[in-house]
Amino acid sequence: MSYQQLTEGKRYQISTLLAEQYSLSQIARKINVHRSTVSRELKRNTKGQDYHPETAHRLRCLRRQHQRKYRINDLTIQFVRLGLENDWSPEQISAISHQIHSPVSHEWIYQYIANDKASGGLLYKALRQGHKRYRRRQGLRHRPIAEATSIDQRPAVVDTRERLGDWEADTVLGKQGSGVLVTLAERKSRLYLVKRVKNKQAAVVKAAIIEMLSPYKDCVHTITFDNGGEFAGHKMIAEALGAKAYFAHPYSSWERGLNENFNGLLRQYIRKGTDLRTISDAFVSQIERKLNARPRKCLGFRQPEVVFKALRQASKGSVALVN
Repeated sequence: MSYQQLTEGKRYQISTLLAEQYSLSQIARKINVHRSTVSRELKRNTKGQDYHPETAHRLRCLRRQHQRKYRINDLTIQFVRLGLENDWSPEQISAISHQIHSPVSHEWIYQYIANDKASGGLLYKALRQGHKRYRRRQGLRHRPIAEATSIDQRPAVVDTRERLGDWEADTVLGKQGSGVLVTLAERKSRLYLVKRVKNKQAAVVKAAIIEMLSPYKDCVHTITFDNGGEFAGHKMIAEALGAKAYFAHPYSSWERGLNENFNGLLRQYIRKGTDLRTISDAFVSQIERKLNARPRKCLGFRQPEVVFKALRQASKGSVALVN
């Protein structure tokens, strides 16, 4: 017998049959429902030792009232739209919504975006687009960088992300001849730095990295590069910042996975093949701020800029206590 909800009339029948000391199975057969339906009804709606049909029906109506489909309020919807406008993912928006006591699931946000698109809206454009899979280029010879220290010799503490100050470096190309973006990512806090330069010559990239990291010199222990020739000035970079330089294995982008991930996020704003001469330094800085203000799941949905600042302050406090 399939499950049936009890009517008010059947609740009065249950009360009468109980008074006549019928068993649960006998009551179920009498009112044509499953025995478990009667058992569940008595467990949920019996007060003390007595079952009152009018009280049971009132409790059932109250439960039904509270089980009505939850409607997302206008303020929460405004927050969702604001998050999307700032390029936050639905999962990030959902996590923060629970923190500010306006909870909404990321599944609801995706459905909201789908409904918006179906009605001609443009919210779907805020969603991160899938990127093409990395394909190793064939026929290219790797030219070793002089005096490069392998990642195999990098301290184990870098892998554990236990300390602040271990960075990954890379470059992102624009349209041929239009410039390069130098990118840096700090492994523990996930802080991300971006700077546009005119080309990928080693001297230009070296100067850019020193300029980018000089304000954070107290938080630079190691820098891990890929094997691009633009990082040939690694020794001067390390000397200027008081850091150690290491190089990933050729064609092993996963060894700098954090930076690769951020570069993928960067492509959301600056598509592959973009003429970098058409964008301003202010626009690049705006992207950097946006990415550092995004709550990250790996940080407990905190923002990289906030985490970096807190960890840096804590590090300075520890040094002061030692001195």
